[in-house]
Amino acid sequence: METFPDISARVEELRRTLAQHNYLYYVKDAPVIPDSEYDRLFRELQELEQQFPQLITPNSPTCRVGGAPQSEFSQVVHNLPMLSLNNALDAGEVSAFDTRVREMLRVDFVEYEVEPKYDGLAVSLRYESGQFMQGATRGDGFKGENVTNNLRTINSIPLQLKGSMVPNLVEVRGEVLMLKADFEKLNRVQLELGNKQFVNPRNAAAGSLRQLDARITASRKLSFFCYGIAECSTENLPQTQSGTLEMLEHLQFPVSKEREIVHGVSGLFSYYKKLLEKREILPYQIDGVVYKVNSIQSQEKLGFVARAPRFAIAHKFPAEEAMTMVQNIDVQVGRTGTLTPVARLVPVFVGGVTVSSATLHNEDEIRRKDVRIGDSVIVRRAGDVIPEIVGVVRELRPAHTVEFLMPEKCPVCNSLIKRVTGEAASRCLGGLFCAAQRKQALCHFVSRNAMDIDGLGEKIVEQLVDGNIVKTLADVYQLTIPMLEKLDRMAYKSAANVVEAIDNSKNTTLARFIYALGIRNVGESTAKELAKYFGKLERLMNADEETLRRVPDIGPIVAQSVVQFFMESHNRDVIDRIRRAGVAWPENELRPQDDKTTINGKVFVLTGTLPNITRDEARARIEALGGKVSSSVSKKTSYVIIGTDPGSKLVKAKELGIAILNEDGFLDLLQQ
Repeated sequence: METFPDISARVEELRRTLAQHNYLYYVKDAPVIPDSEYDRLFRELQELEQQFPQLITPNSPTCRVGGAPQSEFSQVVHNLPMLSLNNALDAGEVSAFDTRVREMLRVDFVEYEVEPKYDGLAVSLRYESGQFMQGATRGDGFKGENVTNNLRTINSIPLQLKGSMVPNLVEVRGEVLMLKADFEKLNRVQLELGNKQFVNPRNAAAGSLRQLDARITASRKLSFFCYGIAECSTENLPQTQSGTLEMLEHLQFPVSKEREIVHGVSGLFSYYKKLLEKREILPYQIDGVVYKVNSIQSQEKLGFVARAPRFAIAHKFPAEEAMTMVQNIDVQVGRTGTLTPVARLVPVFVGGVTVSSATLHNEDEIRRKDVRIGDSVIVRRAGDVIPEIVGVVRELRPAHTVEFLMPEKCPVCNSLIKRVTGEAASRCLGGLFCAAQRKQALCHFVSRNAMDIDGLGEKIVEQLVDGNIVKTLADVYQLTIPMLEKLDRMAYKSAANVVEAIDNSKNTTLARFIYALGIRNVGESTAKELAKYFGKLERLMNADEETLRRVPDIGPIVAQSVVQFFMESHNRDVIDRIRRAGVAWPENELRPQDDKTTINGKVFVLTGTLPNITRDEARARIEALGGKVSSSVSKKTSYVIIGTDPGSKLVKAKELGIAILNEDGFLDLLQQ
């Protein structure tokens, strides 16, 4: 069938348009048309290609959906080996790397290009006359698998290079990975379909890229980031690594936005610290950073050793995941009676610490992951997050593993356990009769953000509860120096300090007190909203669910928890005893939203160190009067309160013309 020139031209125009929108959406994260318009253009191209199949090319956007399954992957020999990097696991090894580089180059200072170390799958992409011709995995570094069809399905990989200087031949290197959000979506779909879930984004990416059926790869959203050039026909290539990445970006390859140029070993350490802090908020997983000598001439002079370059090194972060074995599964009882299964593990170093236990959340989670005593498991710990088991290595499961069963009675007080309909958690019905709940409730009550009673740590609380010295929260205010002196590791001075801290805690805020009571589902921010809205504790105690639902951000579950808590006569008795012991706070006759004070509704920013009050005290006093505290200065800021060393927030406040107060001015405002 013969094609009309205008049809052929329209097909080419559609391909160019769709390629540009793919680039804007997947690489630049800056779409300019709605999805519906993109879909309309895509369907038009599909229909034209169906009518005129002779116009179909391998690099058409329609080919990203994948074709017929392959029987196996063919092998690809890398013209330039895909070498791996040597790893530096600590600061000493990084310093040694910098010293070697400086000595070999005979210089005092080295400029480095630095970038994230993606936790994905390395690939090589080959382009001829701007057309994507072949893609391969790293394999053993010398030979990889031909995964061209699968790579075509990744929208961030250009099928046709664009730009003013497209080389006749170029082979680029980069990493295929799965963004965290796409990984979570994939696992939700897997769960809904009853299929096996993936342990982490890297496993999901590797498994998806190596599918013999490219249609499966296309159904799983993969991403790509480019980090280098292996071959290029252009003679005048950039003379720096940073310039190479700029060239790749010009050719519309996605490259890291987190890349930088730093100087000397101090610059390397600064970048490492910065990326380690940002690690959790990045959209993709990284397991370290990569340092490369920026000068290409210097790279060539440094050369290679064995299977790694001398001019680059990977500085690894503490591993967030490790494999270990489940020795047992215990049950912990929380302050609200919630039973939490906890896996006792063979100790393993992960996330910078030695981990010997990990939360299993609830019985449903154990069943979903099929965790058994005796299993080999993958443990994850990121930042300050409580360690958890993310998956079981079923290939290593021994024959005699033991399945977990939730006990019928509380392991602490022997009370009955009940699972509330519609909830995943099982709960002990023992209340404050249960020592575990008493201990947890007391630890929460005295904690820093609650009543802030310094010196009553977990060990002391255990002794107070086990010795029946403290049976309710109110008993804390009956403690004396002689009573405390009888406890282990509690001399006279320590006991006196605790009694002083108890006395100091009597002067508090309504929000702190509400939070300290440990009402189920009521955290710090919710306690603040309740204090703002009701102004007085009596109003809150007598509120019904309908009234509570009027409070900002309070839903039916929280409203029900609050009503149930204050319906218990025991809880009201404890509150009465605490107040009679002298615990008090400022109360508002008017609700803050009706109060016409100079603070209600205003936004404050605190910066620097205030001479006589802490930031927490200042925040509490602002919020008690209906104000809000923000961490950043903007046009919405009403006042900036400054102490010593105020920093950049003061500069920005001056630029925006925002009112600036020192501590005295702030206290005067509060007094008004």
